[in-house]
Amino acid sequence: MPIFNDTDSNHKTRWPQLLAGFKGVTPADLPREIAAGVTLAALIIPLNIGFAQVAGLSPVTGLYTAIIPLLVFALVTGSRNVVGSPDASIAALMGATLVAFAAPGDPLRLQYALAMAVMCAVLFFVFWWFRLAFLANFLSRAVMVGFISGLAIEVFTNQVRRILEVSHETGAGSEVMVVAEQIRDVMATSVETTGYFLEMVALVESIPHANLYSLAIGLGALIIVRLIKRYAPRLPGALIALILLTVIVAVFNLDDKGVGVLGAIPSAAPTLTRPDIPLSDYLRLLPGAMAVVCITLCEAMLLVRRYCRKHGYEADGDQELFAYGVANITAGLTGSLIFGNSPSRSAAMDSSGARSQLPSVVAACVIALVMFFFTDQLAFLPNAALAGIVANAVLSLIEVRDLKEFWHIRRSEFWIALVCLVSVLVLGPLRAVIVAFLLSTIDVVRRASSPRTSVLRRTADGSHLVPGDSSRAATTSGLIVYRFEAPLYFANANVFREQIEQLLARSATPVRRFVLDAQAIVDIDTSGAEALKQTLDLLAGRGVAFGLSRVSEQVMSLLDQYELLHRDRETGVYATNREAVAAFHRESEGSLKDQSP
Repeated sequence: MPIFNDTDSNHKTRWPQLLAGFKGVTPADLPREIAAGVTLAALIIPLNIGFAQVAGLSPVTGLYTAIIPLLVFALVTGSRNVVGSPDASIAALMGATLVAFAAPGDPLRLQYALAMAVMCAVLFFVFWWFRLAFLANFLSRAVMVGFISGLAIEVFTNQVRRILEVSHETGAGSEVMVVAEQIRDVMATSVETTGYFLEMVALVESIPHANLYSLAIGLGALIIVRLIKRYAPRLPGALIALILLTVIVAVFNLDDKGVGVLGAIPSAAPTLTRPDIPLSDYLRLLPGAMAVVCITLCEAMLLVRRYCRKHGYEADGDQELFAYGVANITAGLTGSLIFGNSPSRSAAMDSSGARSQLPSVVAACVIALVMFFFTDQLAFLPNAALAGIVANAVLSLIEVRDLKEFWHIRRSEFWIALVCLVSVLVLGPLRAVIVAFLLSTIDVVRRASSPRTSVLRRTADGSHLVPGDSSRAATTSGLIVYRFEAPLYFANANVFREQIEQLLARSATPVRRFVLDAQAIVDIDTSGAEALKQTLDLLAGRGVAFGLSRVSEQVMSLLDQYELLHRDRETGVYATNREAVAAFHRESEGSLKDQSP
């Protein structure tokens, strides 16, 4: 039984199975699942507040995301382990998109954020209806590593600025702005950037003027979370750091010394609303929404596959698209952030022993209680501590280890990842998505246009055939067995034809038979058929017999459809390469006997 389905053989839309994420839960599991839910709520509260601030929205939008959208996702998803939530990459993409519509703090920014969530929902439903979960396979690991690492660096830099708590009203701030303006004038004549490197210059210039109390709070949060993760990983490090540092700020009145706090949060449940923006602006939000959906799609499919394999159950990739669609339409109508997935929180729940979506339901209920009864306490949370917690969360997304692996194992993928990373910083996340897709497409076409090929040669004892270099002289016996390890189509058709011409020209003795090992040729398009026809004409013109080995019935049907099997010369079809070689030697021996006196 397959553990993950992302295609449907009959291409019919299947309606999702509700409560699939709760299968296998028994009454004996309830204490463990409920405890995991309380832990999940402790993880969600500080991170969702932080990610809302990354997107330039009020903290309440992050908390609202963890109530109704989280509950709906838990009921609809087919995965028992993936935790739905906004995350750093989504927050960064939201912030990059919304900056063109409204500034942080502007009430209109929330309306565009809700409209963007609705657009994401529409795209998820379209992808689900046409069963497009398989598209996640077309963004390579190198592209994802580079793109996510670039977003993480950008978010991390933004959190460092919040930790420093520098006032731009100081003289130093104005000097920084002068420097930034000078560099902007230079860059404007060369390349259009999103201002990341200008922000870096401003950040470096502002370090001497940082608020030391705020810096200590932010670094303290980061260090506490990392120490707890290392020595007591089952404890909610983010919540512990936040409570401890909030108490320190309150006891020593650090808010009077420049340490910013979260401020008042309304004590209310999410209410039904709708985005209030012009219809024409929905199209302007489409590129940002598409970027969010693509990143969420790829991350979600990887997470679902990982946990399906680990725990041995089946999930439908397209049902996940439906679940994200429902969660985002709910988010757009209840004043919440765009809803995606959280690898870190999914891993935390898995390590805690949770085996269903019940912890998400418990977490949603706990956060709803917090919104009703404990918002006064949230008002004293220090912004620097929240920034330190978010900075720690995004550090794990900077895939230095993967980049090192690419460098040592496959240098081409390292450069692809690096280009994606730099594109995020130079061009911005939205343009970088286009670069990422272009790089993926170029990489796929590059690999397909240069498939692995080989000429099979007999071993010294004649027991079997081994692949050899197809660029060297082909044969001394008059037989070529040529292996082409890819579908034959427009991207590699010329390579196929030209390589066979070279093999014939370089052969030490006249070639009498050419056998094509077609096991890896699973498809032939019209360009490939034309190249094969030209090759058959070339072989016939030189008096070379043509044969096929290990060819599938589907490809034989295509060859018959292209009328390539009904030519003047007979085509030999062999079940194995050994059979083709044996037939050639029998014919050669028979020919020698006929020529003997």
